[in-house]
Amino acid sequence: MATTPRGTGARSRPTKSTAAPVRPQRADARRNAASILDAAVRCLVRDPDASIGDIAQAAGVGRVTLYGHFSTRADLVEAALTRTVQQADVILGSVDTTGDPRDALSRLVAASWQIVDQFRSVLRAAQRELPPEQIRGRHDQIMKRAEGIIDRGQRAGVFRDDIPKNWLLTTAFSLMHAAADDCTAGRLDTGDAARVLTATLLAAFTPPGTPVPLATA
Repeated sequence: MATTPRGTGARSRPTKSTAAPVRPQRADARRNAASILDAAVRCLVRDPDASIGDIAQAAGVGRVTLYGHFSTRADLVEAALTRTVQQADVILGSVDTTGDPRDALSRLVAASWQIVDQFRSVLRAAQRELPPEQIRGRHDQIMKRAEGIIDRGQRAGVFRDDIPKNWLLTTAFSLMHAAADDCTAGRLDTGDAARVLTATLLAAFTPPGTPVPLATA
């Protein structure tokens, strides 16, 4: 029986020099993905109907390259929404949520509205591409901030506890998105939205028979 020379197997194995060029390609791929995502956010802020072609052009890549990272427009929109929510969470981390829960809620609503107003076109794009539960799931970390305030308010007796905490949280989330829709449609003044939101939530959260605090701008 013929035998294979001992050196043949060793020569057939990939060497370090053969594998080395793969690393720059991975780095380029990461940079392309980041550029595409940055471009997606910019384009969707300007136009929630921005096409894949628009985004690829803004990112300086071809459509084939874009689809290599995001197989559908929905995938790209979801990633853009996740990016904006992550940025929002960092910003909201600086909001003072201590003290009177009603004041803390007012501060959080005001700060949240500034972010929603800036990126509401991204939200509109997400609402057209993604199911509602998927959109809400991306807001989990931000929702926890509001949940903590509501929990403290119920324990302090300044927020009603005859309604489940999760429903109060859903009310806040839904009203924020409704305000974005009304501002886009021209039914609500963007500059007055934070005050209107705060006034509505304080009225909804205050126990029956208790005076509702005045919402300031």
